[in-house]
Amino acid sequence: MVETMAITMELPEGANIIIGQTHFIKTAEDIYEILINAAPGIKFGIAFCEASGPRLIRIEGNDDHLKETSARNAKNIAAGHTFVILMKEAYPINVLNALKLCPEVCTVFCATANPLQVIVAKTAQGNGIIGVVDGYSPAGTETEKDILDRRQLLRKIGYKLP
Repeated sequence: MVETMAITMELPEGANIIIGQTHFIKTAEDIYEILINAAPGIKFGIAFCEASGPRLIRIEGNDDHLKETSARNAKNIAAGHTFVILMKEAYPINVLNALKLCPEVCTVFCATANPLQVIVAKTAQGNGIIGVVDGYSPAGTETEKDILDRRQLLRKIGYKLP
């Protein structure tokens, strides 16, 4: 038997969330080092769910509120070898490439500031992430004005040349 659930993630105001799967106990410490090195000034909390041994939720970070909230999110997902990162003062684009290069990171399910639900399958063995629902469904297709607005926004925030 498999039961599926949609687990709503708690996302503090102004935070982004990254959820992924990994395979080794040193994950929390390695991700800590990756985030600090990739984005100086970043504030974050990491929670990593062990899949064997004592099966603890390992917690690291430099912001107590983000650490506590990432741990609650990880506990609610309750899937082995899953990690949850909550971050402020940086964006996922600043850390994703470095995170994906971490030897024990298997996959990244999402990186977002949108409302987020994690779709979890529950079996007799435990939980596993099937996928995520990131934000909302599209409301239409962009117009010429929307294209212009998007391009202007990217330049205004410094991601494209003027």
